[in-house]
Amino acid sequence: MTRVYVTGGNGFLGSSVVAGLAANPETELVVSGDVRDPLRTVEGVVYEHADITRADDLKEQFRAHRIDTVVHLAAIMNPGPHITREQEYAVDVGGTRNVLDACLAANVTRIVVSSSGAAYGYHADNPEWITETDAIRGNPEFAYSDHKRLVEEMLGKAREEHPELEQVIFRIGTILGETVKNQITALFEKRRVLAVAGSDSPFVFIWDEDVAACMVRAATGGPAGIFNVAGDGAVDVHELASMLGKKLLTVPAWLLTAALAVAKPLRLTRYGPEQVGFLRYRPVLSNARLKAEFGYTPVKTSRQALEAWKNARVAARGSSS
Repeated sequence: MTRVYVTGGNGFLGSSVVAGLAANPETELVVSGDVRDPLRTVEGVVYEHADITRADDLKEQFRAHRIDTVVHLAAIMNPGPHITREQEYAVDVGGTRNVLDACLAANVTRIVVSSSGAAYGYHADNPEWITETDAIRGNPEFAYSDHKRLVEEMLGKAREEHPELEQVIFRIGTILGETVKNQITALFEKRRVLAVAGSDSPFVFIWDEDVAACMVRAATGGPAGIFNVAGDGAVDVHELASMLGKKLLTVPAWLLTAALAVAKPLRLTRYGPEQVGFLRYRPVLSNARLKAEFGYTPVKTSRQALEAWKNARVAARGSSS
């Protein structure tokens, strides 16, 4: 029996993980810690107000509830236009440091961390399929990618200095779900799908329920280690446009770079020239280790996840009309 604390437990993914843990017979206690109030509560779950930028609060809560396992999900996934990079760093990197310190202070025995495929970085020399042994090279120009790299470097040092704290790190692909809305899905909602000339820009997708299932397994006895989390296969930009029933807008890299360099200072877009690399060199995650070593095969492939997301969006538009 395990006593689990979930940071960011009231968020989109966190609420699913909390519900899954509460229903799991291997859990004795589930605590959801978040700065937000829950949209709905789950019977038996303890809800705590928790700000991961406040280390002492975390230590007190971990000790008070005799936590042995922490699932760390709290992060800034979709920063609004008024969120500064310093604020993102304080939560993503500083907050993870506080969670890690609190785990060590409270004798927590396992931490499960939601990292990202973005930690590998967006580079022209990325291998066709990235595995967990490939280098972490998160780009400094992308806050989220850079911060995930810094967090993983921090966790790597902790593994060497504190082997008593087991780690499960999930490098997650693009999450899709019936109600998911983020910067990636915003691209899919456009009238045409943007493509960079000469690049297939493949995506690997993972259904949100698969991610939650991995988190629950990791918190209740799955093996420690680092695992890519993605559905089988990849969907390139041409196939993606066809599946969404949209036309491609193909633009040369140099032209898109120049256009964004002009448009961002004029506040015509929130994206700068660095976004071209994000579109061209997406890391394509192999899930072989997830299946063979962690023992989980995603229910939906990348293609099936995209199809399910599309169908959910069509149904949602139909119900609102």
